[in-house]
Amino acid sequence: MAFDTLDFLLERCRGKTPPRVAVAAAQDADVLCALDEARREGIVEPLLLGDRRRIGGMIQELGLDLGRCEIVDEPDDGEASRRAVAIVASGEAQLVMKGQVKTATLLKAVLDKERGLRAGSVLSHLFFLEIPRLHRVVAVTDGGLNTYPALQDKVQIVENAVSCLRRLGVERPRVAALAAVERIDPAMPCTLDAAALTLMNRRGQIGNCLLDGPLTLDQAVGAEAGCFREIDTPIAGNADILLLPHIEAGNLVGKVALSLIGCRGAGAVLGARAPVVLTSRTDSAETKLLSIALGVLLA
Repeated sequence: MAFDTLDFLLERCRGKTPPRVAVAAAQDADVLCALDEARREGIVEPLLLGDRRRIGGMIQELGLDLGRCEIVDEPDDGEASRRAVAIVASGEAQLVMKGQVKTATLLKAVLDKERGLRAGSVLSHLFFLEIPRLHRVVAVTDGGLNTYPALQDKVQIVENAVSCLRRLGVERPRVAALAAVERIDPAMPCTLDAAALTLMNRRGQIGNCLLDGPLTLDQAVGAEAGCFREIDTPIAGNADILLLPHIEAGNLVGKVALSLIGCRGAGAVLGARAPVVLTSRTDSAETKLLSIALGVLLA
């Protein structure tokens, strides 16, 4: 990928008219800290929905400059999510963000047929990781939404990710369909899916990218020549997007990178009519700030 660090997200947001973000259940300290910095940077204008008393108390306790932001008092998480999504659907805000609310609750609002943000495609989560050892940014999908995606779901997950990277300036992203082994094994269904995706890419059924698989993680991003002794791959250690076989793999890759290796990250939900900034409750304020910036660039 063309990006060495995730700072490019913040840099590209600066100097533009800040869009409005509707935050569902905004009574979350790290979310409020991230929003405060994003607002001071001129990146976004927050609309806070949730428990007004708790939100106000946190703003005061943390010494944040969010007192002039509009706060919609809605203590119920489900209703706060529905109202936040409806505001974005109406055009009054340009992106929605998860606060102190369960992911399932927010996604139920996003997928509501009447007031939601359905766009007809599969929703998927894309997470950018800044990996110090590689000195570059790698995108991982899907570690947050789709549990055990079927082949056709994986096609749309790839298309969502490729579309995102192309909007960020990566003209033809390199996609690695990952598995535990690089050989096609009927006993491991994800290797069959990876092979099918590779063939679909070569036939033009999946466009605007270079896709290969099955590949192991070290073959997808490793620089060691020994990784490629038994396989000839055009990805050759330079994958921009890592397509994980299921949610456990995606979740573990993300958590290991953030918690054990100390990578920086930024994530969003793709495939809806507007970006959905979806972060984990354990994510740092910096991860949430970078995720806001990603959502702004996609809005």
